[in-house]
Amino acid sequence: MCAGSDADPLEQATKEFVALRPQLFGIAYRVLGSCVEAEDIVQDSWLRWQTVDHADIQNPAAFLTTVTTRLAINAAQSARMRRESYVGPWLPEPVDTGSDPQLGAERAEVLDLAVLFLLEKLNPVERAAYVLREAFDYPYKEIADILETSESNARQLVSRSRKYLTGERREPVSSGAHQRLLKAFITAAQSGDMAALEEVLSADVVSYADGSGARGASRIPIVGRQHVAKTFVAYAPRFWPGTDIRWVEANGRPAALVSMDGAVVALVTADVSAQGIERVMWVVTPAKLAPYVASLSK
Repeated sequence: MCAGSDADPLEQATKEFVALRPQLFGIAYRVLGSCVEAEDIVQDSWLRWQTVDHADIQNPAAFLTTVTTRLAINAAQSARMRRESYVGPWLPEPVDTGSDPQLGAERAEVLDLAVLFLLEKLNPVERAAYVLREAFDYPYKEIADILETSESNARQLVSRSRKYLTGERREPVSSGAHQRLLKAFITAAQSGDMAALEEVLSADVVSYADGSGARGASRIPIVGRQHVAKTFVAYAPRFWPGTDIRWVEANGRPAALVSMDGAVVALVTADVSAQGIERVMWVVTPAKLAPYVASLSK
């Protein structure tokens, strides 16, 4: 008798799913930009995995990746309509890659909040193709099978996504340079130093505040070095007094966690190139901050 022939099929199927779960979550999160929605997708994939005849599944990884990707695409299509009515700019939900290094173990750039923000502008199928190829290095033939398209079309989907991202984003700097500029920005913003702010901002910088209608959070992006600098100079005496800054990691990049009276009020991240800070991204929506803050305490 072969070793392991008496193994419980459901137990084996559970082990296979658990082993693949981090990758399944990674795919869903990158496609959706939301931890909560990604968890729902993974849970739905698990429920489907429980109901199939596992004896008919020759490649569990291929099956589960296909199910998860297609569910994520469907969810992204409905999420797009919800986000069109979102109050103010929508930003991806941050994840703590410091406590979950496996999430960032693949190609880290596709986890960057700035990249996830830009991916939101692509249609869900383009987004999924790009994630599978650029984050997880899937062959085009497998991407085509997952997306139910031709291999040539899968290549075109990835190519269009790459061109879009290249056109929208300058080459990012190293993590060390990123942190130095972000710290310089926070220091200048706290003191309301106009000259120092202008020094670290790129000419066409954009500031986004995801507050979901929260008071004090700008409901429109602020564009241009002078406008962004003037805005933060004006905010300096109203926002920063009494706050504490904790330097953390979000989506593989340095970030500033801002607290007041022991409660977290904002997570500040940035997209940084050799020209300076290209995007300032403020997550102040409590529902997006809470899971991130909870992960820091684990």
